Amino acid sequence: MFSLVSGHPKIDSSDRASLVRDYERFRAGLPEDLENYVRRQYHVDLSSAYGDHPIKNPFGKGSGQLSLNLSQVRRDCEEQLGFIVLKSIIAEDASGAQSMREWAIEETRMIVERIVGQDNSEGWTVSWKGRGWYETFAKYLEFFDEALSIASPASVLVVPSCKYHLPSADEHLWKTGEYEYTTRCLIDVWRRHHGDVPMLIEKDFSPTLAGSDRAAEAEMIIEWLTRVTLLIRQGAAPSPVKIGLKVFNAILDDAFQLEMLRAINEKCSGEAVPDFLVYANRLFDPDREFDGVRGTAYGGPDLSARNLNVLAQLRLLERQGAIHVCKLPISATGNIVSGRIAAEYLLRGASSFQIHTFFQLPSGEYTMKTGGKTARALLELYFHPTEGLLAWLLHLRRLFDWPVEWNVKQMAEFCMEPVNNVWAEPAPALN
Repeated sequence: MFSLVSGHPKIDSSDRASLVRDYERFRAGLPEDLENYVRRQYHVDLSSAYGDHPIKNPFGKGSGQLSLNLSQVRRDCEEQLGFIVLKSIIAEDASGAQSMREWAIEETRMIVERIVGQDNSEGWTVSWKGRGWYETFAKYLEFFDEALSIASPASVLVVPSCKYHLPSADEHLWKTGEYEYTTRCLIDVWRRHHGDVPMLIEKDFSPTLAGSDRAAEAEMIIEWLTRVTLLIRQGAAPSPVKIGLKVFNAILDDAFQLEMLRAINEKCSGEAVPDFLVYANRLFDPDREFDGVRGTAYGGPDLSARNLNVLAQLRLLERQGAIHVCKLPISATGNIVSGRIAAEYLLRGASSFQIHTFFQLPSGEYTMKTGGKTARALLELYFHPTEGLLAWLLHLRRLFDWPVEWNVKQMAEFCMEPVNNVWAEPAPALN
């Protein structure tokens, strides 16, 4: 993996001492007002954006098994997560028909296990048999409504995720009824809480698509990526909607991953342009077996390595003037198990970080011994003296002479500009 934040963060000795102290004392629980504490103690503004929507801090929960009930949402709000993406609903039309119904599979069990990457680094992956939301659409709308009610007082953003119809290579029509009915129903719920503010939604391209017949042809994948945004907007009309494409890791090579990103950026125009990207969900191994099923998704070091390398290729080509610059905001996902890895995504233009696996490790893997796993994970992600995000934000601020008042969103925007020297090698040294 091409790393931009190797070694130890070079920060002031006073900040280092504060991080060591806070990492120890917050074992008993995070400060009650996390963002204000960090602003006062470290002069770091953690606020950022998911798409273009403000969020109080950059860490959120990705769509999946940890965001499918109200107790999970309530705990995440109490433990100061920045945003929550709900488990993906399988779209349906007004008659209740679901073309992607094969993805509405109830999870049986989840197993968290160690995994070794191709570079021999150790990490974690989670395996489960389930896919999208398996209860009724009416239940999902009720869940969405109640989740918004819980999250609002805590200033936590909650957004839905949806798997709409995607035609296979031998199909000729898109089932637009699913796009219309599902999107409008979700918007009706959103408006009860956010009024005329456009609803944000993730278009889910499940990692399991990589192993299905639907994703057998590269040409078909490009058509999906360049068509779905317009179909969602048309389905939502006349209501505005903010759409994030959750790009999946195809079983094809890295060059095709880059082609996918370029297609979204260069072939979409007008209302077909998404508002932001989510990059990129889990890898798929057609030979990997779990719970009697051959072909499963997995994460770990290989996932972040691939994601970061592809995004690095994108930024380097932009800097060289070889391709059009992609200014779409990015919400990163994929083996974000430390603030260091989050900083790597930040340097590639990501302004928010979605997590799933790191919220599920065995309790003994966290320094904090009380509270839920969200708070335990956030202590590591923010305050670890050498691996935490605060240490690396302080390091990068010195390295690039960023203004103290910049928040995470502004840092990410700086990194997306080819004229800035984020991708210069070697990076400027710090004493």
